[in-house]
Amino acid sequence: MAINLNKLIYPLFVKKGRYLREEILSMPGVYRVSPDMLLDEALSLQRLGIRQVLLFGVPDKKDWQGKSSYADKNIVAESIKLLKKSFPGITVIADVCLCAYTSHGHCGVIKDKKKGIDSRLTLNALSRIALSYAARGADYVAPSAMAKGQVRAIRKALDKNGFRKTKILGYSAKFASSFYGPFRDIAKSSPRFGDRRAYQLDYTDRKTALQRIEDDIKQGADIVMVKPALGYLDIIKEARRKFKWPLAAYNVSGEYAMVKNGAKNHAWLEKDIVFEIINSINRAGADFIITYHAKDIAKWVNN
Repeated sequence: MAINLNKLIYPLFVKKGRYLREEILSMPGVYRVSPDMLLDEALSLQRLGIRQVLLFGVPDKKDWQGKSSYADKNIVAESIKLLKKSFPGITVIADVCLCAYTSHGHCGVIKDKKKGIDSRLTLNALSRIALSYAARGADYVAPSAMAKGQVRAIRKALDKNGFRKTKILGYSAKFASSFYGPFRDIAKSSPRFGDRRAYQLDYTDRKTALQRIEDDIKQGADIVMVKPALGYLDIIKEARRKFKWPLAAYNVSGEYAMVKNGAKNHAWLEKDIVFEIINSINRAGADFIITYHAKDIAKWVNN
């Protein structure tokens, strides 16, 4: 099966600064970049035939409630504006979450450690983030906090404020996975206490995963997602069979790092391994694949 580059979405990590291009040691070939270098990345991607990006922010300041996530000069919002002005044909998807912005590292607003995440305050914060990205021109906002009702709350806020054309990619079935480790290195977003199992899905729980996908569709998601991809090909396949809805899969950081490290001394194997992985996700039924391999895949396909 030939790989369609139009199915691939490439994650990008933006950080304040100039001429900044920091490689992440646990993820060879992946960088934190400043907005000026982000434009270079976007140009390179367009030349390769990758026209969809998923944007994450790496903030310079964190606080208990993650207020910088929706501040006027939030790094992601400003980067969206810059990208859409310079490359109007690129599809910009902006991740909507709080974990990178909170000093405690959890995905929602916490008033009291004992009580955990406050649902009302979290939905309000996620909606404010989504509005800030929509106002700068994001094509999609992608709530990843796994807060119940997040898609409904964001859709309502977008519609109320005149952003009916802004679409939502829901992190619908996001499992509590050990495969996220390298990603947390990028944004220094590991929880300072506890873990995320209270709101991310148990990796044995197929039933709830499918229910969350159905809920997101009903609440207004334009695309639903399964994350991670490789350990959950059965969920992708079942979601494809059960729901006639655009479906994405996230080939996450740990899956990427395993291939990079495993092929380090056998570089000739990397292409075949990556193509095998991407085709397995395609076969399972994903319409879109978010993957850190996207640039390498495009280079191989173009050559």
